[in-house]
Amino acid sequence: MTRRRTPRPTLAAVADRHRLYEHSVQSPDLECELLEQVYKERRGRLPQRLREDFCGTAAICAEWVGRRRTNTAVGVDLDAATLEWGTRRHLARLTPGQRKRVALLNADVRKAPAAPADVVIALNFSYWVFRERAALRAYFKAAHRALRKDGMLILDAYGGPSAQRVMRERTQHKGFKFHWHQADYDPISGDYTCHIDFTFVDGSRMPKAFSYHWRLWSLPEIRELLAEAGFSKSAVLLQGWDADGEPDDEFKEAKRGNADEAWLAYIVAER
Repeated sequence: MTRRRTPRPTLAAVADRHRLYEHSVQSPDLECELLEQVYKERRGRLPQRLREDFCGTAAICAEWVGRRRTNTAVGVDLDAATLEWGTRRHLARLTPGQRKRVALLNADVRKAPAAPADVVIALNFSYWVFRERAALRAYFKAAHRALRKDGMLILDAYGGPSAQRVMRERTQHKGFKFHWHQADYDPISGDYTCHIDFTFVDGSRMPKAFSYHWRLWSLPEIRELLAEAGFSKSAVLLQGWDADGEPDDEFKEAKRGNADEAWLAYIVAER
């Protein structure tokens, strides 16, 4: 009698989409360094209290409390399952003392209670989920309330002609490819649908591992809404370019930008 072999699962079937995302998209150490630099340049000291809105797996929260014993972090996200994953993956690796200085809240970022922070961050364009002006203004007002008197809100944004195109961009990583898929853009409403797909060396695929239904906000719109929400001023830090014409990791404040095919920026709003 011939015994049937159980088929080996594909790499896509056994892969963890959150790990793939973190490896492809996030650099918590660099993000923490940047917000420390931005705050210290403007306030003359390092920030201690961080609030990470739309925190997902809370990788930045974990990195933050590990940097100094005076640091505390609050992470806020609506997705309970993702918060639980981050607790197992990141918070479990912290020391007991570090773990006590992190609080994760399964809540709406517009309503979550927390002690006033030095810095509130909303990264990876997460706040674009608010597609109406009134909704985004309401979030900015909530972030304003969540800050200390000298606090700052730090956001990221991207744009340029390439951001408005239906297209796919692929990045090779060890053992898999990261696909950024701009699936739809409506120039009338600004509605914007994007997906993240992963493909693997065995030919298997993880389509739409993450999907986003956003509005593609422009920098002037964002800054106008920040002012309407009560922020005293805002600045734009644009990513630079190296000698080979490739984007670098340097972000410098700019009063005027170039008409580049694509740009990446941070927005710093001071309370």
